[in-house]
Amino acid sequence: MFARSGLWKPGPPQRVARQLSALRRWGTNLGGTFVSAAARDPERVAVLDDEGAITYGEIDARTDRLAAALGRFGEPPTVAVLCRNHRGMLEALVGASKRGADTVLLNTGMSVDQLVTVIKEQNVDVVIADHEFGEFLAAVPDGVHAITAGGGDSGLDELIASTPQVEIEPPRRSGRTIMLSSGTTGTPKGANRHSNPGLQPLASILSRIPLRVHETMFIEAPLFHTWGYAMLQAAISLRATMVLQRRFDPERSLARLAESRATTLIAIPVMLRRILDLPGETFPKYDTSKLRICAVSGSALPGQVSTAFMDLFGEVVYNLYGSTEASWVTIATPADLRAKPGCAGTAPPGTRVAILDADGKPVPTGVTGRIFAANELMFAGYTNGATKEMQDGMISLGDLGHMDEAGRLTVDGRDDDMVVSGGENIFPSAVEEVLLQLPQVREAVVVGVPDAEFGQRLAAHLVLDPAGEPLDAEAVKAHVRQHLARFAVPRDVHFPAELPRNATGKVLRRVLVQVPAPE
Repeated sequence: MFARSGLWKPGPPQRVARQLSALRRWGTNLGGTFVSAAARDPERVAVLDDEGAITYGEIDARTDRLAAALGRFGEPPTVAVLCRNHRGMLEALVGASKRGADTVLLNTGMSVDQLVTVIKEQNVDVVIADHEFGEFLAAVPDGVHAITAGGGDSGLDELIASTPQVEIEPPRRSGRTIMLSSGTTGTPKGANRHSNPGLQPLASILSRIPLRVHETMFIEAPLFHTWGYAMLQAAISLRATMVLQRRFDPERSLARLAESRATTLIAIPVMLRRILDLPGETFPKYDTSKLRICAVSGSALPGQVSTAFMDLFGEVVYNLYGSTEASWVTIATPADLRAKPGCAGTAPPGTRVAILDADGKPVPTGVTGRIFAANELMFAGYTNGATKEMQDGMISLGDLGHMDEAGRLTVDGRDDDMVVSGGENIFPSAVEEVLLQLPQVREAVVVGVPDAEFGQRLAAHLVLDPAGEPLDAEAVKAHVRQHLARFAVPRDVHFPAELPRNATGKVLRRVLVQVPAPE
């Protein structure tokens, strides 16, 4: 797989020697991976963003100075980063890694109170945040250094410019990378990710996704999320050109794909949905013929979305399933998604996945149970000391799913999302798939809400195509009744203009549970 990707391709002897020397000295943490990439390809463009192009060599020199400057705030400091996708965030992450700093990746969708709580809990010394988060920067506790990033009047740029160029030595220890869980079902928790992961994460991706050295990778997934951050690491290892933009806009994304001639798009499923929602006359305006990989993760990928996207862009969609705690545990290829739309695929080499019952015993093929997995990418624990349930060395992913005869995993929903109504177990995902068959429905989410008679009842929240035919609650119920058992028919049907989501595109189901029944 490494040979196919071009990683073992010979190059100029001096540069190859510098690259290998950097890896030996620095290891495979983010800073070390970047140093080795810059040693091999210093003139290659590392980032294309709203400010233009910048090379691996330029970022390497800038982050050396940033690493030196961060020593003023602690030895090493704990650095929190709250940025959208642009070069400043990459420089903050690489510079902190070179310093050996613990790095906390803050979620741009969190409230000021939540952010301040995380800063205190993680004993942060330095905050690097975009100007737009001024309210948060003003609320940073006394004693914490606040630095702005991105755009004009960047404190990060000033800090780098005011620091002399020095030769940076590898830190005595690799700093921790602390990811925050999505918090869709509660308060986000800090998960400690391995900072020196070795080559196994890249090997597992390359076993299913044909990425190559010098790809042009448009990373739309947020870099603060496990998925975006993991693909940032992969991109640097492949010495890729990373295309970044601060905010997702479906038509602007098509334009950036065309302008950059990107070969790979890294996204979250809702982004594909919004691209597909563009008017049909939009697509011929942009030449996206170079696109050969569209890899998505972070939330469920509806089967209809993967199929429609491939019908339009070709056999390009790869669906990765995992969690903040276990990283990715299965990968679905385009062939998997054609054979079984919406599936999560099979486990890559080095990963073990099992479907277990309530007693921890494997269930038969096709039977839904709890998903457990183990690999070399598992997190090192929560920073607050909390733990996840383990079975036979495998961690619980908190989801329910089943395997088919080909070993492909399908995720049926969250363990705590299953609805028990009148004694019947109902998986909301099955109802959602049926609802998405309605041509008027763009998005569908089904949740369980309290019911005095049945314990719980189903409530459907449907975002309709504004240009489509009218649809009412009775037609929705009749459609579900035609395809599923009567107890799977939603009692409540809502038609919101949009669904509540966090910054990574996951639907906030706990918000929907609180929506009053329609009159």
